[in-house]
Amino acid sequence: MKVTLISIPVRDQEKALQFYTKKLGFLLKKDAPLGGGNRWLTLVSKDWQDGPELLLEPAPNHFEPCKVFQDALLEAGYPYTQFDVDDVDAEYERLIALDVQFSIKPTTMGTVKYAVFNDTCGNNIQLVETL
Repeated sequence: MKVTLISIPVRDQEKALQFYTKKLGFLLKKDAPLGGGNRWLTLVSKDWQDGPELLLEPAPNHFEPCKVFQDALLEAGYPYTQFDVDDVDAEYERLIALDVQFSIKPTTMGTVKYAVFNDTCGNNIQLVETL
């Protein structure tokens, strides 16, 4: 068994696509219409193109419990998911230059350094570097 797809709830798939590709650097893998203005929209890491796909899931627009959960995580400041990076400080500086808003600047805790940013689509995302 292996993980091949991870979904992240987004309120606007096109806005999320632009953010995740132009600012975070993910690559578009699949884009298929599903009806009702929804798409099967997946991305992959440019550094791991055969790795798991990230589905930009429009669930908060169609399933109230998903929206409530997403809102609660955002309000509490909890990250929805995390992305591993080689250098949190460098990634932080790169993303700040692209006007990405961080709620937690690079912080060391034990054997990791992390930072948290807002993806503009309803989620906090945590960057993690293993030290």
